[in-house]
Amino acid sequence: MTDGATTKGSTAGGDLTAVALGQALVVAVIATAGFHISGGHVNPAVTLSLAVGGHVTLFRSSLYIAAQMLASSAACFLLRWLTGGLATPVHALAEGVGPLQGVVAEAVFTFSLLFVIYATILDPRKLLPGAGPLLTGLLVGANSVAGAALSGASMNPARSFGPAVASGVWTHHWVYWVGPLAGGPLAVLVYECCFMAAAPTHDLLPQQDP
Repeated sequence: MTDGATTKGSTAGGDLTAVALGQALVVAVIATAGFHISGGHVNPAVTLSLAVGGHVTLFRSSLYIAAQMLASSAACFLLRWLTGGLATPVHALAEGVGPLQGVVAEAVFTFSLLFVIYATILDPRKLLPGAGPLLTGLLVGANSVAGAALSGASMNPARSFGPAVASGVWTHHWVYWVGPLAGGPLAVLVYECCFMAAAPTHDLLPQQDP
């Protein structure tokens, strides 16, 4: 017969899986829907990283980030109103995890996110054209499961900012900026230097003798 502790653990595990699956699907759908409009960044770490890689200008990236922060805050206030004032959960470090460990965890998770974006969307050699947003979403879901016992695997400063604004809870909030904004650009530099396909070159037309 299953005891109470096992049942509680199974329920928590099921809840985490459901949340991770939901995040994976949302990222995949939003990135696909917005790709032809703005690139579907949805994430300041992604925007900054692509600016570092030269895929978006600093001016445009600043506008994107401002829009992401505003949208996240508005969504959280709307959710709070729709739920009758229920507190919006914020990202928080797990018990026993220090701020420095949280920064490293967020940097690692965001590094993997940008690496997948580069490998499945930006690299001309990608194996499954058009599947990049789906694969990116699956990576977000997997990281959400892996990071639950550490930092919550935000990987997205805007995703952490909105709930903090709506709830007024800012404990260790800086962790969710420093980690992603360090790990994302680092992944871009590594991929650009070590793995990115060289830009195609065109041979000169053969010269014909007069």
